[in-house]
Parts: sequence; C-alpha cells; structure tokens
Amino acid sequence: MKPSFIPLSTYREYPPDEMIERSVAFYDDLRRRRTVRDFSPRPVERAVIENCLRVAGTAPNGANLQPWCFVVISDPVIKRRIREAAEIEEQEFYEHRAPQEWLDALAPLGTDARKPFLEDAPYLIAIFTQKYGLLPDGRRVKHYYTVESTGIATGFLIAALHHAGLASLTHTPSPMDFLNEILGRPDNERPFLLLVVGYPAEDAHVPDIAKKPLEEIATFL
Repeated sequence: MKPSFIPLSTYREYPPDEMIERSVAFYDDLRRRRTVRDFSPRPVERAVIENCLRVAGTAPNGANLQPWCFVVISDPVIKRRIREAAEIEEQEFYEHRAPQEWLDALAPLGTDARKPFLEDAPYLIAIFTQKYGLLPDGRRVKHYYTVESTGIATGFLIAALHHAGLASLTHTPSPMDFLNEILGRPDNERPFLLLVVGYPAEDAHVPDIAKKPLEEIATFL
C-alpha cells in the first residue's frame, strides 16, 4: 500500500522563554500528582472520563495499530466481583508468591491484600493490550510493540486524569486473567493494568516519599 501524507498543520512553536514557562508550569502541575488509595464515592461526570480516554487515544504507538482497549466500569456489582478476584490473587502474592525483597520494597507504601478502593472509587478502567487485531472476516492482524504502546497510552491517561482534577491508582494484581472472564474480553486482549479513578477521600493520606531528582534520572552527553 502506498503511504499517504498530509501537511503538518497542528504543530505550534513557542518562543524559547514561553517554552520554558510552559514546561515549568506542566512540571509544577504534574508533580502534585500522587497515587491515592483512599477514594471518595463521589460521582464523576462521565464526560470527563471520556475526554481523558480521548487523550490516551492520541498516544504514539507501533505502526499506528493502536493496540489497546479501555473498559470503564462503574457498575457496583462488577466492581465487587473484580475486588473479590483481585484480593484472592493479592492474598496469594503477599503470603506465598512475593520474595522478601519485594515485600521490603513495598513496606514504605503500607500496602496489603485488602483493596477496598476497587469498590470505593466511582470508576475502574481496565486497560487491555491487544496481541493482534481482527478483521471483519476473522483474519488476524499482528500488532507491534503492544506493551510499549499501551504503556505510553496509559501514561497519557494518568496525566489527563490528574490535569482534569481527579486522582488515580495503578493496580496490577498478578495474574489478571480474571479481568478477561469478568469483563467478557476476547482472547486477543491481555490485561495490562487496572486504573482506579475518582476523587480522593477527604481524609486521604499518602506515603511520605519523594521522587528522584533530575540528576539521578537523566544524563546529558
């Protein structure tokens, strides 16, 4: 197939001083983001979630095949089923699967097998990565860089949710195959991450931890 190109019309260039101001403002906004485990049941407008998912859909990805699917859950019955299944896996993790080194790394976060936020928050977003696509006639289309692409889209989504004024939590019980069963997802989709979304509870607390400074995460050559 011959590629088709159009003029780049969406790029905006800013003066250097404004670029610095914009980058600082974006950093100042994003550094306020904290992973929250105490959620309020307050409802969230669906339009906010939809717009943030549109942001996720703009993420760069392998061959523009967009190998992701976002399943948004607000039904309390389904959230209860997900919590029950997740806590079974988490109990097994904390009691049998996790090496002590991993448990030591988690200790400052104060986490355990109980996951009430899976029911407390108004929304769960189950993110799936698609190993291959399906044409209308049933033929498979191989997807490329699926994990990398879905990870980038998830990062866009988390940033968009924060920018909109919501809190989120990335949750990855292992294994997560129960999500396919509970949500009725097809065989070509593999659970990537469960994102918990909503307002933080009024009495929410977060771990007293910090991010690494720039000199520890970046090298300029």
